[in-house]
Amino acid sequence: MADPLQFLNLPRQDPATDEAVVRLQHYREIYGQFDPEQAAEQSGRCLGCGNPYCEWKCPVHNYIPDWLKLVEEGNLFEAAEQSHRTNSLPEICGRICPQDRLCEGACTLNDGFGAVTIGAVEKYITDTALEQGWRPNLADVEKTEWRVAIVGAGPAGLACADVLTRNGVKATVFDRYPRIGGLLTFGIPSFKLEKSVVEIRHQIFEEMGVEFRLSTEIGRDITFDALLEGYDAVFLGMGTYTSMRGGFAGEDMPGVHKALSYLIGAVNEELNMGMEDMPYLSMADQDVLVLGGGDTAMDCVRTAVRQQAKSVTCVYRRDYENMPGSRREVKNANEEGVQFLYNRQPLDIEGEESATGVRVVETRLGSPDERGRLTPEVVPGSETVLKADQVLIAFGFRASPASWFESHSIEVGEEGLVDMRGNLPGQTANPKVFAGGDMVRGADLVVTAVFDGRNAAESILTYLHSNTS
Repeated sequence: MADPLQFLNLPRQDPATDEAVVRLQHYREIYGQFDPEQAAEQSGRCLGCGNPYCEWKCPVHNYIPDWLKLVEEGNLFEAAEQSHRTNSLPEICGRICPQDRLCEGACTLNDGFGAVTIGAVEKYITDTALEQGWRPNLADVEKTEWRVAIVGAGPAGLACADVLTRNGVKATVFDRYPRIGGLLTFGIPSFKLEKSVVEIRHQIFEEMGVEFRLSTEIGRDITFDALLEGYDAVFLGMGTYTSMRGGFAGEDMPGVHKALSYLIGAVNEELNMGMEDMPYLSMADQDVLVLGGGDTAMDCVRTAVRQQAKSVTCVYRRDYENMPGSRREVKNANEEGVQFLYNRQPLDIEGEESATGVRVVETRLGSPDERGRLTPEVVPGSETVLKADQVLIAFGFRASPASWFESHSIEVGEEGLVDMRGNLPGQTANPKVFAGGDMVRGADLVVTAVFDGRNAAESILTYLHSNTS
């Protein structure tokens, strides 16, 4: 690096952010963009560790110090090429990955000096390179006769299509929704990820040769048998869309809503897509309670305050330190006026014709569970009722196994997740069928879905070569 002590002479700096009073008036992304000088300066703070913890903590193992050095040197297009070597959606991961728990959390400078702003630089690289005309270079790719069907245009499916296309395989992606992205488009609000970003990536993939067949549901518009007969292999990246329930009384009462349906309805309204099965629900002038502490809960509370709710409260059964959501998102929600009520566990939803409140009990954290998380224990005699006009259930998502899985030897295990029974990573018991992302590992991060899709693509290539040799 040009100045080995830059991390001392220059503090960590994040891109400019709209003040809360301003960003509550719109659905645009709240974070600005580095200019070339800022990006170079912040990249120059990297120590270039010989064994970079940031790279190991990143689920796709991005070559982070390498592309930080390229940005510092002004080699933007080379940085874009390097970034895409390991990640099919870098500009999206740069926006929505919980860097505080991943790369930046593992940065050597995080202990006292301020971690390198890895996420903001990652976003800068692809956004700016694309604006300046950079595109993936497939000039040396030799096309094959192989064809692979991909079910699901979410992160896992897109990543699989990316790797296959770069290896000369024709990838056709099927999705039941009218736009690509899966939850990137329909589950994540635009103030975290503007949909134009996903549409640009859609255009890039089509320019690379990926074919998309949208508004097409397997099992309804086309049979899975047709995919097996018409393609050399199939990848499943169908995500998790079944909302988890709390198992208490009142969940089916009017005024109680599933988080994902609420978020999809908001995007449907914003983009005017006309999806009649996902109606828009406004929280204007309502007292809103959101139950849950993950990123989906943060998306709900931050959407509700933008809809001019009278009050928005996030109710979580553990404390702040044990929340699964991104610290950055909790901070943003706090700034935007969301109230947080920790160590409260819902018991039931009160009301007769519609919800009027949630009965909760205080908790204290006890011993760790099988995953190492501290178990909430009820504090006797601490019950109370929280007033609410609308209640959003944000407890996470489960897999939704398709009716045609069993007849095609696609086995599922605990909680409906697809079992990997094949000899190759990402291969199911049906050797022609591969899978990855949330439908295999459970609801997780975008970047882990990208990792699974890319790995499965490598296995598909091995499978194709072995079957024709």
